[in-house]
Amino acid sequence: MRLTALAVSALILSACSQAEEPAPPPPAPGPAPVLAGVDLSKPVRALGTEPFWAVELTGTEMVYSGLDRPEQRAPQPRAVVQGTTATFEGVTGAGASLSIMLAATECSDGMSDRTYPLSAIVKIGDETLTGCAASSAAIMSTGESGPVVEKAQPAV
Repeated sequence: MRLTALAVSALILSACSQAEEPAPPPPAPGPAPVLAGVDLSKPVRALGTEPFWAVELTGTEMVYSGLDRPEQRAPQPRAVVQGTTATFEGVTGAGASLSIMLAATECSDGMSDRTYPLSAIVKIGDETLTGCAASSAAIMSTGESGPVVEKAQPAV
């Protein structure tokens, strides 16, 4: 009986002393999503005319603004990229759903001679808006005509 008690005790102790397997490391973040040459991890601006509107994807927020419309903000999720489209979906502080779909198709805003690398469809609440998009840096550095592309940075 004592031998059996010792054997059971040894088994219990050996089970308790087994090292737990370490948790697997978290997956490494994938490469930054790029669509039509636009790095979606950097600020991107979508805009449209009639009515004039814009959405700034800052990296942390989606900021919607429009002529005679209140600005609305929503947290910016990571882009869901499927083939030649990327989608961002959220809810603004005012409770409106905000969805931005970018497609890798050349786009003209219809009012300038600019061509953008992305087309945009923005849904805010019940309204659907169409327009164009590019990196914010490209929009700021491009004149009133030609392709909206980021200028190469000088090597340092």
